[in-house]
Amino acid sequence: MNKTRPHRLVRARSLVCTLGLAFAAWQAQAAAAWVPERPIHLISPSPPGGGTDAVSRLLAAKLGEQAGWQVVVDTKPGAGNNIGLEFGAKSPPDGYTAVLGETSNLTVNQFLYKKLNFDPVKDLAPVALVGTGVSVLVVNAASPIDSLASLLATAKKKQLAYASSGNGTVGHLVAESLRVTAGANVLHIPYKGGGPAMTDLLGGQVDFYISSLVSALPLIKDRKLRALAVTSGTRDASLPDVPTFIESGFKGFEYYTLYGVVVPAKTPDNIVRTMNAEINKVLDAPDVRAGLAARGVYVRTGTPESFNAFLNSERKKWAEVVKASGATAE
Repeated sequence: MNKTRPHRLVRARSLVCTLGLAFAAWQAQAAAAWVPERPIHLISPSPPGGGTDAVSRLLAAKLGEQAGWQVVVDTKPGAGNNIGLEFGAKSPPDGYTAVLGETSNLTVNQFLYKKLNFDPVKDLAPVALVGTGVSVLVVNAASPIDSLASLLATAKKKQLAYASSGNGTVGHLVAESLRVTAGANVLHIPYKGGGPAMTDLLGGQVDFYISSLVSALPLIKDRKLRALAVTSGTRDASLPDVPTFIESGFKGFEYYTLYGVVVPAKTPDNIVRTMNAEINKVLDAPDVRAGLAARGVYVRTGTPESFNAFLNSERKKWAEVVKASGATAE
C-alpha cells in the first residue's frame, strides 16, 4: 500500500480549501471596494426648475461632500421624461451613468404610451429610493379662484386649461382623475418639465397646475401662487392651512411622487451596492432630511430589493389609474 497517498490527498484538499478561502476573500473585497475613477453622470430627465432637477442637484452635491465622488448632473428632458431614462437604459453598465427617475417614467409611462424604445423594468436596475413627494394644486395668486370648490364651479361654466410637466406625470393623471370624477371641463397642456409649466402658470397662460411641492412651495411662500389642495393623505406640515383632496370631498385622492436612482441593467452588483450605501448615508444626514422635507419630499431609504418591490406596487396602482382615466400619449 502506498503510504504517501493519504498525505497527498490531505495536502491537495488543504490547498483547495486555501484557494477557496482566498477566492472568497477576494470576492468579498471586490464587492466592497468599488471606487469611481472618473465623474459619474446623474441624468435628470426634467429641465431645470422642476422637482426632479432640484433633488438631483442636492444628491449630486452631497455625494461629492460625503463620498468624495464627482457627480455631474446632466439634464435630458422631453417625451414625458422618457428621453433621459432611455439614455440611461442604453448607457454602458459601468456605474458612470445613473438616472434620477420618478413616478412618471418609472411606473406610469409603460401603461400610458403605446410604444416606448426601452423597457423600464428589464433595461434598468433599481439602486436606491430617495423619497416620496407631495403634489399641490396651485393657481396664480392673481386668479379669482380661491378654493378647489371654486375651481370646479368655474370649470362647469367654462373650460379651464391646466399645465402638467409632461404626459403621464402625477400632475397629469391626478388632474385627469379629477376631471373624470368631478365632470370638470378642463384642457390638458403638457410641457417639457415643471419649470416651463410653472412659467406659464405665473404668466397667466394656463389656469392651474398640479405641481410637485418641491417646485411650488417657494412661490407659494412668496405669495405668487395660491395653493388649493394637496395630494397627501393628511395635511402637509409645510402647508398646514391647505386642505387635502380627501378633505375636499374626493375619497381616495392620495397620490405621491417617488424619486429614485436607477442604473442600466447588468451593472455589476458591487457597484449597485456601493451606490446604494453612499446614497443612504447622504439621505440619513439630518440636514438633508430637513432640507428635503421643507420642500415636500420625505426620505425613504432601503435596499435595491425593497426599492424594486416598491416600484412594482406603484406600477400596479398607476396602471389602474391610467385605465380608469382613459389617458394616452403618443
